[in-house]
Amino acid sequence: MKTNYQQPINKKSLTVTAFALFSLFFGAGNLILPPLLGFKSGSLWWLVTLGFCISGVLIPILGIMAHAKIQGTLFDFAKKVSPLFSVVYCYMIYAIAIGLPSPRTASVTHEMAIQPFWNSSSLLTSLVYFLLVFVFVINRTKVLDALGKLLTPGILIILLIMIVTAFFTLDFNFLPSNMSQPFSSGILEGYQTFDAIGAVVVGAVIIISINLKEKAASFEEKKRLIGYAGLWAGIGLFLVYGGLILTGSLFGEVFDQEISRTALLRGISTETMGQKANILLSVLVSLACFTTAVGIVTGTSDFIKSRFNNSKTAYQTTAFIGCLLGVLVGQFNVGYIITVAVPSLMFIYPITIVLILLNVAPEKWGQSRVFKHVIWTTILFSIPDFLGSIGFGEQISPFVAWIPLGQYQIGWVLPALLVFIISNLSQHKSEKQSIP
Repeated sequence: MKTNYQQPINKKSLTVTAFALFSLFFGAGNLILPPLLGFKSGSLWWLVTLGFCISGVLIPILGIMAHAKIQGTLFDFAKKVSPLFSVVYCYMIYAIAIGLPSPRTASVTHEMAIQPFWNSSSLLTSLVYFLLVFVFVINRTKVLDALGKLLTPGILIILLIMIVTAFFTLDFNFLPSNMSQPFSSGILEGYQTFDAIGAVVVGAVIIISINLKEKAASFEEKKRLIGYAGLWAGIGLFLVYGGLILTGSLFGEVFDQEISRTALLRGISTETMGQKANILLSVLVSLACFTTAVGIVTGTSDFIKSRFNNSKTAYQTTAFIGCLLGVLVGQFNVGYIITVAVPSLMFIYPITIVLILLNVAPEKWGQSRVFKHVIWTTILFSIPDFLGSIGFGEQISPFVAWIPLGQYQIGWVLPALLVFIISNLSQHKSEKQSIP
């Protein structure tokens, strides 16, 4: 007799959940990252793809797995370190969300859909853009949710046509790579997707949705459903990101080496599908960016509201501040915002990655003491990478040159792994000694 755990997964539920996860991570603002990465990597596009998909696909999917395991909120992700740490971490995550990826959507919209056709300023674009964002956030409508479900398939179809066209029409003549560290460059560029942060912030919403739709399913069935859905969503993201990186590398001889991310995506779109398709892609990407910005500001406002006894004033004030930041930062070009984002990502992303891995690990390997030791080690060894990203690399180099992988700006990896092993061995030894 089969147990519930062995029952086959409902194909409809699997399809819906997999697409929901895919849509969560398939951000329109992220589409500008892979083509330029491939363009710069040349013949080493496959190595860059591997690095990019580790931080931009694997880690976010593991974040959803962690949510499926803990069945909680963003606060629950870090509470094993300490409640205070968790609160501070939550505030940092939301502050970064409204300060960087949200304004970047306005910048992408300007460079993709406004600047090529109208001679208007980026300030005007960001002002109008976030005025509309504020209206939608305050009025909380489900119109954008419905629109978002249509936009993702539309963008996906155009991108697949673009990738397939490039694959079958272009010669596979790659330029030599101008990257000295293609694998780590791919990992660090994957930080710019903000998808690991998206996984820990929005992942709980996906889990709640599954719980509502699959009320009769057991915990293990839902966990298995999320696991398979995550696998299929991950494969989809890998194929899209890998395809875009490969496409970018195939155009190495076509465009100027100093071309911007948005200009490259528009250029590839025009070269493969023509001007009309490029206009359609620009419109779809812009609308998808807008829905993302509304989602970020709404989510941040909801979080602050919950911290202030469900105060409506707190919600409205946060929404206003979020949109004001959007106007101020969103007027800058995409390249500048990406550069500005690097220091904060060099600090917060390692912490987020480690929290995801600790939460997805078996319970016996993720005790509170282990969380504390590994997280504080990660923070300590992330500091050199952070300082290097703000221009102090040469000054601190003599003191941190001994850190393994430090030259690749991932010096936290091996120390965190070592402390994880030592902490668990110590934990298990203490438990054995306490047994009479």
